[in-house]
Amino acid sequence: VAILMVGVCVLVKDALLALKDRTGSSLPAIKKWIEANNKKTIPAPHVLRAALKKGVESGELVKVKASYKLSPEAKKKLTAPPKKKAAPK
Repeated sequence: VAILMVGVCVLVKDALLALKDRTGSSLPAIKKWIEANNKKTIPAPHVLRAALKKGVESGELVKVKASYKLSPEAKKKLTAPPKKKAAPK
């Protein structure tokens, strides 16, 4: 179950980044985006809720009323361009 949770957490972060909702995205919106864009279904409703709860506890997600959004630190980490390695001389 832990391996599944990590995968769902990554999908949730991708969904929140793609949805770009300023006030946060609801649970149904996140689930709908995951199913539409990744062609994956969440096996059970509690798995998605547990992944969201874990994200809030770790500080990567912020709960706003009944919605979730990425924390500013997590957003910077996900949107930062990958660093290029220095070319060997």
